[in-house]
Amino acid sequence: MSLFLSSYENRLDTKGRVSVPASFRASIASEKFPGVVLYRSFTNNCIEGLSMSRMEQLANATDKMGVFDSELDDLSAMLFADARPLAFDVTGRIVIPTDLLKHAGITDTAVFVGRGNSFQIWNPDAFRAAQEKSLNNLRTARPNLIIA
Repeated sequence: MSLFLSSYENRLDTKGRVSVPASFRASIASEKFPGVVLYRSFTNNCIEGLSMSRMEQLANATDKMGVFDSELDDLSAMLFADARPLAFDVTGRIVIPTDLLKHAGITDTAVFVGRGNSFQIWNPDAFRAAQEKSLNNLRTARPNLIIA
């Protein structure tokens, strides 16, 4: 399974291409699909990203929902109808579609943020604000992780 760690800030070039961090590309090097899948986040003003195999896992998880479940309709619209499989070019770049960039407020610079088995792409200023909020939340909540 792919593991996305750390944060990387990269500039979009004049043609709208951006380099996916080398460590992210290395994480999915053994995947059948040589690229990433992106879709608009429905929890933040950012772009969600993952490997094709992780997208397949999400599809399998939705199979466990009721066929006529209204939440399934919403999830399908956001996860699958909105998803964009983007193959890497020879230098490891992708072109993020304009509507995704607009959703995230990204113009010339993007921050790729590792989230374990997925990643996000943010406007740098928005990410710094969200990261500060998360830090403050964690200082208050002090969650415990149980590792089996």
